[in-house]
Amino acid sequence: MTNEKKSMKTSVKILLVGLLAILIVGGYFGIKFYTVYFAPNTTGKAKYLYVRTGSNLDGLFEEIRRNDALTEIGTFSQAAAKMDLARALKPGRYKLTKGMNNRSIINMLKSGNQDPVKLKFQNLRKKENFAGYLSNNLEPDSLTFMSVLDSAALIEKYGFNKDNSYVMFIPNTYEMYWNVTALEFFDRMHTEYEKFWNSERKQKAAALNLTPIQVSILASIVDSEALYDKEMPIIAGLYLNRLNKGILLQADPTVIFANDDFTVKRVTNSLLKVQSKYNTYKYAGLPPGPIMMPSINAIDAVLNREQNNYIYMCAKEDFSGYHNFAVTVQEHELNAKKYREALNKRNIFK
Repeated sequence: MTNEKKSMKTSVKILLVGLLAILIVGGYFGIKFYTVYFAPNTTGKAKYLYVRTGSNLDGLFEEIRRNDALTEIGTFSQAAAKMDLARALKPGRYKLTKGMNNRSIINMLKSGNQDPVKLKFQNLRKKENFAGYLSNNLEPDSLTFMSVLDSAALIEKYGFNKDNSYVMFIPNTYEMYWNVTALEFFDRMHTEYEKFWNSERKQKAAALNLTPIQVSILASIVDSEALYDKEMPIIAGLYLNRLNKGILLQADPTVIFANDDFTVKRVTNSLLKVQSKYNTYKYAGLPPGPIMMPSINAIDAVLNREQNNYIYMCAKEDFSGYHNFAVTVQEHELNAKKYREALNKRNIFK
């Protein structure tokens, strides 16, 4: 073999070795690139990733570890550094889906492409219950929500006071971002309140000589009394009859609210003695605020109340949840006697 042929053969070997080295190195970096950016990296154990307002990468990594959200936090950290996530991290609630890779997660966090929260609330008894519900579903805590709900300066701006501001929250299903502030939430709810109280509803309220706030306060009593929606217009008509005749409402749910004991099944004379503007056995007219968050059905039941002559109502003795209605006190006393006897028979004395 000539020296020229030997040299050529050596060159081919070197070339092949070089190509193989390039393939190996290229494959290594290709696999690493794929692993860092494109390999699926969600565990499926966390449905959402939460980034709190003011949080940094350390806070994000702690959230990921605490919820075991990612299979490989190391590769995510590498991708986050390369993609400059620290500079563009946006707060919010982000939905994690099966097969998501680091690149798609980081792009989502940088763009602020959140998954909105669906809030569905109704029949919440007190503002404290409402604030607790909100804090369980949105970023601000319950104390922050309560501070806004009880802010005289803020609620007076919209025509409410600390007693009646709760009627501003119309029960429904709403979509909003998890990191909405308490003030932004309040503004959104006021906008929804204005939409709800359209000209038709306002005209119906005026025809009853009531303001929208008064309608909602009465609706909260109707809602508390009625187990079945179909009874709401009847009950609304009854209470409007009492209001128009100047008769004390004597609504048991207001007494229960005034005593702040919602385990009560039987309103006794001792409970009726409570000194509170919410005790409609002592004070005439409507209480100063709602005794619960009234439903839309209850509000509309007041606005479209049944025109009847009823003055009295009493729960039926069969405990069906329906009521016996009466025009005269004599009729009512008979109904009340039957209900008291049914309570006694079941040993319900408080």
